[in-house]
Amino acid sequence: MIGRFPIVDISPVVHFGGEIIGVKAVPFERITISAVVTREGHDALGVHALLFDPSGAEIQRVPMHEVWPGTDRYEAQVQPTDIGHWSFAIEAFDDPFHTWHHDSSIKIPAGIDTELCCTIGELLLTEALSADKDAKSLLAPAMKALANKKLSHTERFDAATSPEILEYFHHHPIRRFVTTSAQLPIRVEPTRALVGSWYEFFPRSEGAIRNSDGSISSGTFATAIKRLPAVAAMGFDILYLPPIHPIGKSFRKGKNNTLNPTESDPGVPWAIGGAAGGHDAINPELGTLADFGNFVTAAKKLGLEIALDLALQASPDHPWVKSNPQWFTTRPDGSIAYAENPPKKYQDIYPINFDNDYDGIVAEVLRILLFWISQGIKTFRVDNPHTKPVRFWQEVIGTINSQNPEVVFLSEAFTRPAMMHSLGKAGFQQSYTYFTWRTSKQEIIEYGSEVSKQTSAFFRPNFWVNTPDILPFHLQSGNPAVFAQRAVLASTMSPSWGMYAGYELFEHIPIRDGAEEYRDSEKYEIKIRDWDGAAKTGLTLAPFITKLNEIRRLHPALGQLRNLEFHHTDSDQVLAYSKREGDDLILVVVNLDPIRTQETTVHWNMNALGIPHDVFVVTDLLDGHSHSWSPHTFVRLDPARPVGKIAHICQVKI
Repeated sequence: MIGRFPIVDISPVVHFGGEIIGVKAVPFERITISAVVTREGHDALGVHALLFDPSGAEIQRVPMHEVWPGTDRYEAQVQPTDIGHWSFAIEAFDDPFHTWHHDSSIKIPAGIDTELCCTIGELLLTEALSADKDAKSLLAPAMKALANKKLSHTERFDAATSPEILEYFHHHPIRRFVTTSAQLPIRVEPTRALVGSWYEFFPRSEGAIRNSDGSISSGTFATAIKRLPAVAAMGFDILYLPPIHPIGKSFRKGKNNTLNPTESDPGVPWAIGGAAGGHDAINPELGTLADFGNFVTAAKKLGLEIALDLALQASPDHPWVKSNPQWFTTRPDGSIAYAENPPKKYQDIYPINFDNDYDGIVAEVLRILLFWISQGIKTFRVDNPHTKPVRFWQEVIGTINSQNPEVVFLSEAFTRPAMMHSLGKAGFQQSYTYFTWRTSKQEIIEYGSEVSKQTSAFFRPNFWVNTPDILPFHLQSGNPAVFAQRAVLASTMSPSWGMYAGYELFEHIPIRDGAEEYRDSEKYEIKIRDWDGAAKTGLTLAPFITKLNEIRRLHPALGQLRNLEFHHTDSDQVLAYSKREGDDLILVVVNLDPIRTQETTVHWNMNALGIPHDVFVVTDLLDGHSHSWSPHTFVRLDPARPVGKIAHICQVKI
């Protein structure tokens, strides 16, 4: 049954598995609440958004406004403040003061029921004062004026409807026939679930040495520590490590995924498990568990959170193969099925069959996660979660977060949108996205609008410019302007973005024409990079990346997802968008053509920007220059100039 006033079409509400689950949020993130609310007749209707903390206490009440006259859709923003399970509701009520104000503003000038209008007003103010004694200094003089027949009816009415009194009744209305919706859940997670600058490197490559005979000695956690200051100096705050566990020898892959490895080939880190142990062990070539602990401690001192890879699969040498053979699929010929994604074959990896011993697998995965959490790990990047049952992730993540709400899971699922969205609803705090392949202006606008508006209640994007598995076609030219352009888009459109080591060196050679994979991929070999040489010659994007992360850190608008707004430009090669959080307003204009200079006019939506004047001053945060812009701003972006001129990232002086 509906209440006295129908409250319908409430948003945001997330349905999953026949249940309503929590809308995603982080502390102090603004969430827009809306609903369609109606009433009979013409009397005024009041609508409030209510916010309840995890204890169930109402801590916020916000008047809602009609989005567009005549639509009956009301909205307001609420802001939870702490991690936990919050909720919201919508309240509708008869608002007699505003009914009186509207009717009397018409009747008194027309000489209709003038004395009655003043009497009704006096009674309403008396009712309000009886409920709020603190309002006496404001309301008592107005009540006295309404009763003073020596004044004209207009003077009496004006005294009771001053701006101060109207403002008071906006926030403290008289509420009659109150109707309240059901409370709907909000899941408030750590800020890291929404905001982060991610960097990925292979510890075995950092500090690796090429010997005189041409062989390579692996880097270790001890040598990789030396790379941490450079990662932190670029402004990254999360360092993601591919699997650090023992690597199997059976069917080990060689360079460029060959089936004929040499004795010195280190193997694929995702082929987990060997004589030294499985998912709770450290690859001996990287060091010991104590060495890993030193690495984590050193990273935290530099402000870097370590994210570990959780890859639920095993090499043929993993201890599970002997201890729990039921966890794998045995084929009719008696062999264990290895991983396949035809035509690709992964002979060095056995996938897990979750239908054979579901409870046992859940228990083991929880044990592994709790072990690494005890080692100081609070962030996990999960490999291929879409190849495991969704209910498994709902159970595992739910169990871990019930005990450790600070732990964050990133889904590495480049798959069908419905599955990616289901994983987000199941509990993953973040996900890799299709941003990597969105390159045209229309594609970027459509995808940016999707992740910031349409799916933001349950799906948080992490925009990666590259990964060890993915060398996008647009990077294969090696043009530095492309690398700069994609970094600008990723770091300013999404609160979370990431890059894999080598991006800053413009690594771009594909394994073959038509493939989006790196030649001499680091998945199969140890890669030695000349970081110092690149810095000396200036052949690095690191300074530009550093500036982008600095801008992100200093501007809270870029730490929000739902505030992304696109603006019209006259060129298909120039993209413009804005983000605002309070007084922090950022405007971004990007040349999508990495070869040619583009000139165009940007038509800023001034209502969306919230700027009341037609001329405004901006400071380009990339070069420090200030400009006077208008609703129709001419821009010229030349990619042949230093990479900073591929875009404007401007702060508006408000």
